[in-house]
Amino acid sequence: MKSKTLLAVAVMMAATTSAWAQPETKMGVSQAPGQVKATGTSKVTAKITRIDASTRTVSLKRKDGKVVDLVVGEEARNFDQLKVGDTVTAEYQEALSLSLQKGSGPLAMQEREMSDRSAPGAKPGGTVGREVTATADVVAVNATARTVTLKGPKGHTVDLVVDDPERLKHIKKGDRVQAVYTEALAVSVQPAAGK
Repeated sequence: MKSKTLLAVAVMMAATTSAWAQPETKMGVSQAPGQVKATGTSKVTAKITRIDASTRTVSLKRKDGKVVDLVVGEEARNFDQLKVGDTVTAEYQEALSLSLQKGSGPLAMQEREMSDRSAPGAKPGGTVGREVTATADVVAVNATARTVTLKGPKGHTVDLVVDDPERLKHIKKGDRVQAVYTEALAVSVQPAAGK
């Protein structure tokens, strides 16, 4: 399966997860000299209550009792392994890492797509995601607003809030920053209890 198809499935699943139930969300921030990393994870679960094999539609029951229908595309391997009572879990992860880099190398941006799907005969599931690495220049620092304006290789600018005033003191116009952004969506199916 092409990774763009997987990414489309991931986007569709991510949009659908908000309809399933309120996600269980975890956030974290870690800091080191010249670096900061923020991570977030959202996880939702639902039970399969009905399967229409002819239309590849699965009815999922949320924790609040509401039912959502989801059409599972042909690219999802092992559809026939799904059973009523199975638990479907979707977990979305994001991470952003910024590090201050002194130097004058070229501005750059690289993107890498990642994908993995279940083995033949196993329950349907898989992971799709991407990692974007960008090198940007600090074009402005606003100590009062505690923001840093970055300009990337395509000329776009973005303002980032720097919560730590001590960290902000070490950033100045002309510095170079490397940012790595990753996102991944993992979907898994667990058999119903007692099966």
